[in-house]
Amino acid sequence: MTRLLGRDVVAARSLGSVEVCSLDDGREVVVKRGDVAAEAAGLRWLAEPGVVAVPEVLDADDATLLTTVVPRGAASRTAAADFGRSLAALHAAGAPAFGAPPPDGPADAWIGEAPMRNDPHDGPWLDWYLADRVQPYLRMAVDRGALSASAASSIEGASLRPGPEEAPARLHGDLWSGNVLWSDDRAWVIDPAAHGGHRETDLAMLALFGCPHLDTVLAAYDEAAPLADGWRDRVGLHQLFPLLVHAALFGGGYGDAALRAVT
Repeated sequence: MTRLLGRDVVAARSLGSVEVCSLDDGREVVVKRGDVAAEAAGLRWLAEPGVVAVPEVLDADDATLLTTVVPRGAASRTAAADFGRSLAALHAAGAPAFGAPPPDGPADAWIGEAPMRNDPHDGPWLDWYLADRVQPYLRMAVDRGALSASAASSIEGASLRPGPEEAPARLHGDLWSGNVLWSDDRAWVIDPAAHGGHRETDLAMLALFGCPHLDTVLAAYDEAAPLADGWRDRVGLHQLFPLLVHAALFGGGYGDAALRAVT
């Protein structure tokens, strides 16, 4: 019989890429297997400021991650406003540098099923973003036939305006709507690809595939930590990274969407 946390597992059910296991003491835990070291470090780093709800890491090694179960409910505007303020506070907790991994986290991490390298960078945000978050996935998308060489050249030659320089923020890093779970009174974030980056990247990713009450989330965020002028015009720049990741992984129309985002 399988044992977790020193207890017997009495039932288990699949939930996408994870299992929810019931233990003989009445607790339920989420079990994720694979290369989970970066995710475990990311969850701990995001939890450290105590401002955003994340599952508690109960145990982790290089191959298995055990966390608490997130209570589920319906999204509300009250919870969305609280999430916006909490996300602003998380970003303000900061990171040592752009590209910095969570403390004790490995440099080699993942965003979804794609490898992601976290190397601290001392220069301007855009230099790091292009080198470490655009070029690797641009090359991957071209190599896998999801993006033509001419489209890649157009992306590389696009005129990119990053806005005012900001200090590195503590990012979730893969903040699409599927990684935001709602209980009746708050939003929880799961499956991070955490690193030091630009706070507008998390917000742009949140908008990429839609998010319940997104207007409320953004308004509350902007009230708590005002965004630099023109931030809406930079959404495409910040969405370029996740769009190229999707192009590299799934093909389809994501390559064309990446091109449209910056041209």
